[in-house]
Amino acid sequence: MADATDLDPGERLGPAELRALQLERLRASLRHAYVNVPFYRASFDKAGVHPDDCRGLGDLARFPFTTKADLRENYPYGMFAVPRERIRRIHASSGTTGRPTVVGYTEADLSMWADMVARSIRAAGGRPGNTVHVAYGYGLFTGGLGAHYGAERLGCTVVPASGGMTARQVQLIQDLRPGIIMVTPSYMLTLLDEFERQGVDPRGTSLRVGVFGAEPWTERMREEIEERFAIDAVDIYGLSEVIGPGVAQECVETKDGLHIWEDHFYPEIVDPVSGEVLPEGEEGELVFTSLTKEAMPVIRYRTRDLTRLLPGTARVFRRMRKVTGRSDDMVILRGVNLFPTQIEEIVLRTPGVAPHFQLRLTREGRLDALTVRAEARPGATAEDRDAAARTITAAVKDGIGVSVGVEIVEPESLERSVGKIRRIVDERPRES
Repeated sequence: MADATDLDPGERLGPAELRALQLERLRASLRHAYVNVPFYRASFDKAGVHPDDCRGLGDLARFPFTTKADLRENYPYGMFAVPRERIRRIHASSGTTGRPTVVGYTEADLSMWADMVARSIRAAGGRPGNTVHVAYGYGLFTGGLGAHYGAERLGCTVVPASGGMTARQVQLIQDLRPGIIMVTPSYMLTLLDEFERQGVDPRGTSLRVGVFGAEPWTERMREEIEERFAIDAVDIYGLSEVIGPGVAQECVETKDGLHIWEDHFYPEIVDPVSGEVLPEGEEGELVFTSLTKEAMPVIRYRTRDLTRLLPGTARVFRRMRKVTGRSDDMVILRGVNLFPTQIEEIVLRTPGVAPHFQLRLTREGRLDALTVRAEARPGATAEDRDAAARTITAAVKDGIGVSVGVEIVEPESLERSVGKIRRIVDERPRES
């Protein structure tokens, strides 16, 4: 458990105090959404519920879900609960699968967001005066600016490196000597490869903590990063629809899952198919209700992320396990359920390939086919690549129970977006 002097007032709440605060804030958030957002008024009315029906935290299950499709259908400003002149910033998703989801923030929202990211960096081991290298993308993506303002709120010095220009990032880390890096785990591995390409020992840098988020990553990837870089690697979680990074954070002293900042974001786990709330400890889809957001409250927002809730350890707040995948990323291949994280585990333990891969879905006749495309490590020979392809093919067949094709491609040749690799490319013909 952290020293109480390092905790903010919200982190010092007792369990009963926390639940009372959550109920008070939940009732206020439901009223705010119902009164000020026509979508929520219509949604609640259709479900036959009213904010006054929420008399206990368990009553939240009576209220309808919000989905990404709802946000897109109300593009751009239909989900806002305050007048436009009160909006101080707008972020948006990339919109690669349709209309982008637009998120607005009031001044109070931005301040709360900075507080939560500051709390997260402190839980990761950061302290005022540290230098933080932010390699998340800046712009409409919430990662860069969210990390930036949170680090400044904590009292840190920020290096706003953003993404890309990998060789320059390596030089900046050597010259400016940051102690903390905030970046996607896949791009961190790209930086590791660049250090080694330049002949610089990654274990000899000033970095001591890596705060990684924006994509699922595994314990095996944590082990590789910590071993190759001699740092503590911890997980941060968030999504723009809820606020951005800083919804939950892994504590460096335990590394046993992400504590959700439940004084601002109320979590549930539901069955991805039925929508029924699941008991604590069971795996399902993560759902969030914002408790303090002004500009764009979200009520029972379906994240599609698969995880489980567990009791708190280093903090009073409940923990979520590392996200194992997304309910909408599950590939059903010839009757077998497959998640990208299962392939990642195999790729990470295969010699000759980097931990960067992509799944390509095609249709051969009447059957779906899956090809795993993995990047070779720099310097890998043709024999190394052939051996890696055979190893991955056999491991998928033996471990998951399905036959796949494997292509070992050139280093850094897979499509990347804001430091993340596009994991699934579906080239199957659309059903008419």
